[in-house]
Amino acid sequence: MNKKREFDHTNKLRMDYVLLTAVLILLLIGVLMVYSASSVWSDYKFGDEFFYLKRQMLFAIAGLIGIWVMVKIPYFKWVNWAVVIYIACFVLLIALFIPGVGIVRGGAKSWIGVGAFSIQPSEFMKLGLILLFAKLLPQNQHKLPNFLQGFMPMLLLILLPFGLIMLQPDLGTGVVFVLSGMLLLFIAGAKISHFIGLASLGLVGLAGLIISAPYRISRIQAFLNPWEDPLGDGFQIIQSLYAIGPGGLMGLGFGNSMQKYFYLPEPQTDFIFSVMAEELGLIGGTFILFLFFIVVWRGFLIAVHAQDLSASLMAFGITSLIMIQVMINISVVIGLIPVTGITLPLLSYGGSSLTLTLLSLGILLNISRYATIK
Repeated sequence: MNKKREFDHTNKLRMDYVLLTAVLILLLIGVLMVYSASSVWSDYKFGDEFFYLKRQMLFAIAGLIGIWVMVKIPYFKWVNWAVVIYIACFVLLIALFIPGVGIVRGGAKSWIGVGAFSIQPSEFMKLGLILLFAKLLPQNQHKLPNFLQGFMPMLLLILLPFGLIMLQPDLGTGVVFVLSGMLLLFIAGAKISHFIGLASLGLVGLAGLIISAPYRISRIQAFLNPWEDPLGDGFQIIQSLYAIGPGGLMGLGFGNSMQKYFYLPEPQTDFIFSVMAEELGLIGGTFILFLFFIVVWRGFLIAVHAQDLSASLMAFGITSLIMIQVMINISVVIGLIPVTGITLPLLSYGGSSLTLTLLSLGILLNISRYATIK
């Protein structure tokens, strides 16, 4: 594990082009749909219907450059810097609470930046945790069955950033962060009994978090019966379903969404799939889900065939992160779970989310160059 590796240039043609193709198609669809979903609101708010499109294209270009860089840099070099990256991400999370540094949007202090340009440290923290676990878990795998000596120290590496994320507060991102970390611990060999005990405590803690914030209780009530408050807490999910229903099999056509006309709030972000279903129909929505299936399938295939445990954990963590976010976002959009504020990877508008997703996928593609996939 600690031996110095030399990059094998004969592996240049072994990068997973199936994964890369699916990612590029999703990115192209995302850019187009951000324009379609945001044009009306963008024109009303900024006097420029291309405002969000231009920014999303800038983020996409930055992310594509990031993919190219990550594919060129051997993945184990990032593992070597994992501790520094994790600490830097943790410091950014703390910086959010320094007066004048953190930016409040949507009731959460989750951004650092100047003016319209900002970053979301919790997005960086997701990748930071995956890299750290890819470094530490192989070294401490034999200790994981021991709760105090192995499992608990790793658990603290999840819970400490989770606590800072919840102070913002951002329950949706916190849930994704914890789930991805727990999956890595499970894959690395932690006992199921540890997770059963944690699940019990987690349910109690989740209930406490929900009770402590009235808006979360309102979201659950809106989920159970959105028609009880159709102009308040139930508004988003009702408008989302109004978008999906008329889409039918073929959709209303690109750019022809009616819900983006100030019915569905900020349609270019968390609920962009609603506009996609309305304009592209069942066929278009199914095609998008199929592309995500390819990304997840190839990601797990890379993880299984990676050349070492660090690479396998990194690939599994990145793939799981994308899979969890897609499942949560789509479930919210179609009314299966309460609104959480989770974006749809590669498709929703958002600089930090899009850039970090593409950077992570670049690492995954680099791992595929060393994998033994036939």
